[in-house]
Amino acid sequence: MALDYAVIAAYVLGMLGVGWWGLRRATTRSDYLVAGRRLGWAMYSGTMSAVVLGGASTIGGIALGYQFGISGAWLVFTIGLGILALSAFFARRIVRLRVYTVPEMLDLRYGGSTSMVSGVVMWGYTLMLSVTSTIAYATVFEVLFGLPKVGGVIIGGVIVVLYSALGGMWSITLTDIVQFVVKTVGILLVLLPTALIAVGGFGGLQAKLPAGYFDIGSIGSGRIVTYLLIYVFGLLIGQDIWQRVFTARTPRVATTGGLTSGLYCLVYAVAGALIGSAAKVLYPNLPKPDEAFATIVTGLLPAGLRGLVLAAALAAMMSTASGALIACSTVAQNDILRRGGVRANRVATLVLGVLVILIAIMVDDVVAALTVAYNLLVGGLLVAIIGGLLWKRGTRVGAMASMIAGAATVIACMLTFGLLADQPIYYGLLAGFVVYVAVSLATPRTAASVLHTWEQRLAGVSA
Repeated sequence: MALDYAVIAAYVLGMLGVGWWGLRRATTRSDYLVAGRRLGWAMYSGTMSAVVLGGASTIGGIALGYQFGISGAWLVFTIGLGILALSAFFARRIVRLRVYTVPEMLDLRYGGSTSMVSGVVMWGYTLMLSVTSTIAYATVFEVLFGLPKVGGVIIGGVIVVLYSALGGMWSITLTDIVQFVVKTVGILLVLLPTALIAVGGFGGLQAKLPAGYFDIGSIGSGRIVTYLLIYVFGLLIGQDIWQRVFTARTPRVATTGGLTSGLYCLVYAVAGALIGSAAKVLYPNLPKPDEAFATIVTGLLPAGLRGLVLAAALAAMMSTASGALIACSTVAQNDILRRGGVRANRVATLVLGVLVILIAIMVDDVVAALTVAYNLLVGGLLVAIIGGLLWKRGTRVGAMASMIAGAATVIACMLTFGLLADQPIYYGLLAGFVVYVAVSLATPRTAASVLHTWEQRLAGVSA
């Protein structure tokens, strides 16, 4: 394993080096939070792909392939659909707004202040997203070094927190590009073809697996619908995703780069399902599907390449963790504490990074934590955000009522039906929509001056 350790060590040192470089590059608030809004097509596409394809997409996607075959691609596939929808229909508008956070967009659209409610919900979502990614890459350290969970969380967490806090979005963008390349080479160009060759190609899979492994719907229609609701809608409104959109140099870059990223996610989805299916052929009796990734990597690949693919897994998880951490810090400073400045943002990122590490040590159920985060995000904020973008009659009071009703319904349903149940997101969205429309129609229209400022921003004219 010495060569594998050397590859992993080089990757980790490179991430810290980029963080140190970003410390000198990020001199303004815009640099630190949105990379100066200067990213071109290639960097934008790479960083967007890196942030959305995390541990759930890599280890989780392969585990689903191990269980369900090609139908296991649905999780990552819906992530790709979310990026495609965001890029095709909303990215240009988002870039033109020239804001830093989703709650700031809500304040601009509705007038007054909605950011305390929306900011707290968004802060909780980004915090838990960073926690789940931190727990996920701790598992890779466990496989590599035999470390207990606490040790893996601390080592990986310190690395991510340092490069994120030092250089902000510039550091994260540059590390994301490295992580995107490592993931592409490690997963798509090394592990996928190696796994398929080991089982005799696609024909070998068909000969050795049940027919259900090639049924696109075998994972179940209920789960597919839930994935569509949670991940497509979640990616439309998440601060971690919008903050990447804010980095685009132009609206055109956000659209074309985002569409490219979405298509890449679709390819990644199929790759994960095929790797998982190959693992089922080669190692049919694993105790847990989540072990499929580590098992097939250690069983098939030689030293060096094995380290590269494990580094790819780390890359996937660290990019999501760092993106969520900077998003959490931005919302905390911009919308809750209402303090600006690069120094204040660095301190906030550092403090919240420590909090993420502590929570990650205490939490064990990654899927439950991620589900809670997305349920609150989508159930609480989706209607107010999309309504604000599409319906002029929506009002501030309607938006606030919708957020409260949606979030409260989600929480009540999770307590009633269970954290992993499908009902919370369905009922939360329904409650938020009904309340938004009813209260908006029952309250005075948004002031003409507020809507004029909003429309000027959407047209690319700064206020």
